[in-house]
Amino acid sequence: MAETQQNSELDHERDYLTESRAALRRMHHDVTVREIPVIGGEDNDERFTNEANQRAHQQRTLALLDLPDVPLFFGRLDYEHGAIEDLDRFYIGRRHVHDGTGVPMVIDWRARVSVPFYRATRSDRQQVLLRRRYGFSDTAELTGFEDEPMIGAEELDQADRFLRAEIERPRTGPMRDIVATIQPEQDDLVRAPLQPSVCVQGAPGTGKTAVGLHRVAYLLYTERERLSRGGVVIVGPNRSFLSYIRKVLPALGEVNVRQITIEELITQPVLAVDSSEAARLKGDARMADILLRALWTSVGTPTEGILYSKGSQRYRVHDYELVDIVTALHGSTRYTPGRNALAQRIAHAVLVLMERRGESPDDRVQNAVARSKPVKQLVDAVWPKVTPEQVLWKLFSNAEFLAEQAPELTEDERTALLWPKPPRSAKSAKWSSADTVLLDELGDLIERHAGSLGHLVLDEAQDLSAMQLRALGRRCRTGSATVLGDLAQATTAWAAGPWDQVLAHLGKEDGIVAELDRGFRVPEQIINLAAQLLPTIAPTLGTPSGIRTVAEALEVVAADKDTFTATIVEACQDALAGVGSVALIAADDQVEQLRDVLAGAGLQPALLGAVEDAMDTTRLVCVPATLAKGLEFDAVVVAEPARIVAAEPRGLQRLYVVLTRAVSRLQIVHADPLPEALG
Repeated sequence: MAETQQNSELDHERDYLTESRAALRRMHHDVTVREIPVIGGEDNDERFTNEANQRAHQQRTLALLDLPDVPLFFGRLDYEHGAIEDLDRFYIGRRHVHDGTGVPMVIDWRARVSVPFYRATRSDRQQVLLRRRYGFSDTAELTGFEDEPMIGAEELDQADRFLRAEIERPRTGPMRDIVATIQPEQDDLVRAPLQPSVCVQGAPGTGKTAVGLHRVAYLLYTERERLSRGGVVIVGPNRSFLSYIRKVLPALGEVNVRQITIEELITQPVLAVDSSEAARLKGDARMADILLRALWTSVGTPTEGILYSKGSQRYRVHDYELVDIVTALHGSTRYTPGRNALAQRIAHAVLVLMERRGESPDDRVQNAVARSKPVKQLVDAVWPKVTPEQVLWKLFSNAEFLAEQAPELTEDERTALLWPKPPRSAKSAKWSSADTVLLDELGDLIERHAGSLGHLVLDEAQDLSAMQLRALGRRCRTGSATVLGDLAQATTAWAAGPWDQVLAHLGKEDGIVAELDRGFRVPEQIINLAAQLLPTIAPTLGTPSGIRTVAEALEVVAADKDTFTATIVEACQDALAGVGSVALIAADDQVEQLRDVLAGAGLQPALLGAVEDAMDTTRLVCVPATLAKGLEFDAVVVAEPARIVAAEPRGLQRLYVVLTRAVSRLQIVHADPLPEALG
């Protein structure tokens, strides 16, 4: 009888899902056919308004598209009668859907009425009588539901069961949203106010990237008008990572968020490669003071006065007066505004002389004086135009100049920065990625960047240098930021350091640092293995905990040199016999060879970074260790950990990243001895 009743209820819920999808299609159709009002006239303001209306219409149309493989709702709340106006039942989903008369059929998960779905407990049920969670297939077919009564004697633990089922649902292709399984500590961060900025230290598998993306969706829901003026940008570590997360925000109805790498944000061409030591130094915060000093050496000291003629009248500004003017301006403003101000102040000194002779000059006369030949010649001589490239070229090609401007560096450090064979001029110089960040700093010292983003998200921020953080902070001067990362996964030599320093370099000293240490996605056995590295790579961090134990989640296989590749093939075949995505992760200089071995065995692998959207095209992806950060796979095979460690100075940190990419199963295959830190 109970089973029959539940089947009937399931049929009812399926019908409701069908009706909701039909309502969403009507909403989309209504927006599509609606005429966009056009304001007549040809002036710029009216044209701008029409273009803005057109963009808003396109974005609204995209936001209302039904994604057939994404469930429209995932939960339900039954409230006490009268708790929320006349409605006692709310379906919680990824976007708002109404029936055409204004009655909600699905409530957006970001709405205030949805909060108890994530936070209500038996001790604080927030007027909720029952919480229902739904199960869906990969094709978004509703397969079942479980009820969690908030009152009564029965104590249920359905939430953890549904959380586990959702986490362990096989994954292929890009990252999925976690909107159905957000936990209270995650929800606190997702719904944190726009200001102050938030920094999330998250151990592997704690969902920090998902928290950051859902926070963007929430802020766009609550602060859309404010954020639309400056925009929202997500900065990720590489294109592979951004491709992996690209579908999360569209699934949540947000289609107008730019997702880029820092190299794409700073558009200077990169044609050179630094040594590891040079890259580290160029990312060091000390470079900010060095660049500032180097720029201002371009300003000289006047040695002669100027004579301005107007008709038969002569007006002389003496050299000591010019020295006072230059001294007052030096360092008190950016370089180009200071240069412009110098011409105006000299002109003002001339106007004072005119007034003393009984004349009545106005602003037009002052501007004419500022543009006159004597003033322009003096300004060009004392305060010449410079480009960022000219300053940096001189700094890295002239050992004496570098020593004068960088006394805080050691002689060995200055030697590492100098070009072995300096280019003949700034125009012929080839710049590295780290150089482009320094050029960006100089560009801002010369003339301030215009505008500010409304919100900036930095993922894998532990790998950013102080100078990169300064460049990003300049683009978000008046906005806020969400900073995501894990200090234990800092693999770059130029990493800025603890989170308080990261926030300071970003210009967000008032930011709040929060920690996520419960691993929802990585099984406990795998977390415990990787955590053996923490005393060596991040002794100040606590040990994360896993909430899931998966049978046979971890296996370590020792092979000899002759059978190593065959063992790798066997491990990948075994992983593919299961369900979901599979990754072979190896050192960068080994992964292509292993990809060829797997291809020769008929497994059809794709190489991440070489094939566009590799994770969309095949279940088996070969991942260079340096591209593994931020990615997740159902099963992971790690080849030769010792080789991954030996490949770079922070190899143990890289290994920590690699070991924590598996959601269900990790198999380690090695012929060389395992790193000592693993025990």
